[in-house]
Amino acid sequence: MDLLPKNNTSRKIIHIDMDAFYASVEMRDNPSIRNKAVLIGGDPKKNKGHGVVATANYIARRYGAHSAMPTAKAVRLIPAEKLVIIQPNFEKYRAVSAEIHQLMHKITDRVESVALDEAYLDVTENKLNLTDPVRIAALLQERIYQRIGLTSSFGVSYNKFLAKMGSEYAKPFGRTVIKPEGARDFLAKQPIKNFPGIGPKTQEKLTEMGVYTGADLRKIPTDILIKKFNRMGYLMAQHAHGIDLRSVVTDSERNRKSIGIERTFNQNLFDENTALTKLRSYSRELEKSLKERHFLANCVVLKVRDANFKTITKRRKLKQGTNDKIVIYDTGRALFATEKSMLSTGIRLLGLTVTDFEEHPVELSLIHISEPTRPISIG
Repeated sequence: MDLLPKNNTSRKIIHIDMDAFYASVEMRDNPSIRNKAVLIGGDPKKNKGHGVVATANYIARRYGAHSAMPTAKAVRLIPAEKLVIIQPNFEKYRAVSAEIHQLMHKITDRVESVALDEAYLDVTENKLNLTDPVRIAALLQERIYQRIGLTSSFGVSYNKFLAKMGSEYAKPFGRTVIKPEGARDFLAKQPIKNFPGIGPKTQEKLTEMGVYTGADLRKIPTDILIKKFNRMGYLMAQHAHGIDLRSVVTDSERNRKSIGIERTFNQNLFDENTALTKLRSYSRELEKSLKERHFLANCVVLKVRDANFKTITKRRKLKQGTNDKIVIYDTGRALFATEKSMLSTGIRLLGLTVTDFEEHPVELSLIHISEPTRPISIG
């Protein structure tokens, strides 16, 4: 496990994913189409042959139709007497999604929405005061079915990556639990295409390296993966070992635009070294905040106000995202160098802010069931 961070298996993470969400909403509202192959997307007959499938129900998928497929192609795969095409109604889907999220927030406020039809929940601590995350996930799944009339699948594990793999593994209306002691064996058997985040192009490059499964990926030294795929390589190395340190980031946290520190001084600053010492201290605090949130910042902003209340704000875009106090400080120092003449009148306020965030994913035996009566358990 060279170069890899220490794993954290103490958290309890749920990934809940609605089954064929848009199509399921339409089938719920119109039971007469439940036995049809339902495509949600633009009808090619009404759009001059154009249109893309947003969602295909499971009957349509058996004919080979799937989301992101041109609707015209999907239509050719399905017998006309079985086919139903419905124009998407996103206002309806957003309203149903809001109902589902209300049920999630009755369990925990540590909810990270990924899309209208999926979310992560951190239930390490929860409003139900339950210690078993599987029971919590099952309660949520049952409430969604009973109160909203839709099926969902969930994965439970100690991190987001494995929970996501679990919810995909048991669809539809499934339950998968991946325990720490079974995670490595589970991952070893999975085709690389099942790893979230590995797209077709990356999969093609991995195949050229002789990597077809999680076990194959684990055999590749971490430094080789980093050299070949940069940050993505480090992420893949962690995933192959069941490591994912990302936190569940709530919508309010994700929507936060910046993290900043500024101080107004009782005595104005006239000394450059003192000002730089302040910036160095700010940089340490900003690094800590970024790492706690698993964010990278792509921009640094300096704010300076002199004794005459003249205020200057300067920003610099970084070449790549960072959570490194040295990079933050060096950028802040370079910005300050252009304004240090303000020291002559005295600096009343000095601030440093990081902004333009991206999520930073790294600190650089299974039973499949068809109905949710008991969970798949790994380990």
